[in-house]
Amino acid sequence: MPPNARAGPSADYETIVVGLGAMGSAALAHLARRGRRVLGIEAFARGHELGASTGRSRIIRQAYFENPAYVPLLRRAYALWRDLEQTSGARLVDLVGVLMVGDPAGPVLSGARESARLHGIALEELDAAALSARYPSLRPRAGDAALFEPEAGIVYPEKAIAAQLAAAASAGADMFFESPVTRYRGEADAVVVEAGGREFRAGSLALCAGPWLPRLAAAANLPIRVQRNVQIWFRPEVSDYAFGRFPAFFVEREAGRAPLYGFPDSGDGVKAALHSHGVVTTPDELERAILPGDVADVRAALHAFAPGAAGEFVAGKACMYALTPDEHFILDLHPGDPRIVLAGGFSGHGFKFAPAVGEIVADLIERGSTPLPIAFLRLARF
Repeated sequence: MPPNARAGPSADYETIVVGLGAMGSAALAHLARRGRRVLGIEAFARGHELGASTGRSRIIRQAYFENPAYVPLLRRAYALWRDLEQTSGARLVDLVGVLMVGDPAGPVLSGARESARLHGIALEELDAAALSARYPSLRPRAGDAALFEPEAGIVYPEKAIAAQLAAAASAGADMFFESPVTRYRGEADAVVVEAGGREFRAGSLALCAGPWLPRLAAAANLPIRVQRNVQIWFRPEVSDYAFGRFPAFFVEREAGRAPLYGFPDSGDGVKAALHSHGVVTTPDELERAILPGDVADVRAALHAFAPGAAGEFVAGKACMYALTPDEHFILDLHPGDPRIVLAGGFSGHGFKFAPAVGEIVADLIERGSTPLPIAFLRLARF
């Protein structure tokens, strides 16, 4: 048995998972279903909204402009989301389509087109005139083009995490909530975790702590910074942006300006946000109140693209991006202890991958490797 899978004779568990958001809940479920004695530890209450895994909706897509290397992971994630829907009975994904708009030679459209070419993903090309004909309310610029991906859409984060935790529990996992991890240490026969005033021992440890990961895994010197981002909901003034009539969207404007993304109104308003746009902060210092400038910035970008969508302000939520220098994930063994797996730096685009990341974490815990292609996500690239 490889060292990272060893459970010493004094270990209480085979594996402990720290952080039960998107990735940790998925890892816990995968490990439990493999028959391992597992414990999940979460700093906050079950179903909390203080981390990076909430917001009612997240985009899911396969024509991945960020890097074609993600596509095999996405295909695995799609299959696992469907499996989770079947076992949980919950609707977790709605493939309403995703509309990407911008400069036809810009990084978003050219990158999506390349991923589609390499991996045989269906995309529909639209010029500005065709885009206006299909969605008359939109205001594309003269040089804009669009790509529509029909097998893309929305994944529901709160429902997804609840389903993953339920799957873990039904497979025998233990869970402790409202138990912040204060420290952990490696001993000869176990990894020891201190949380909630108690001490737990295990043969291996998965750290899936989102924006808290750099502090928790300080010895690994992870190159992750935390950025405040806001999500805003508006009551649309027209019905053109209703769920079933309008897709999720991602809009790239001028170079150097944050892209706009959002979701149709499914009853609580059109949701929109500016991708990777906000001040650098820490989880403890995050300004959670929604400021007038937050609403104004998103309103202006949404109105420029979709007039009538940015009506009355309904709600807002501050969230956190855990950004790596190249904005790709970190999935690897801890450089100082191969019994510890690190999963973090999901850079504002990771949620859709959650069940595949959970599977990868379980693979790394059990054998130190995974059949899924993650070489480009290893720490050595830094």
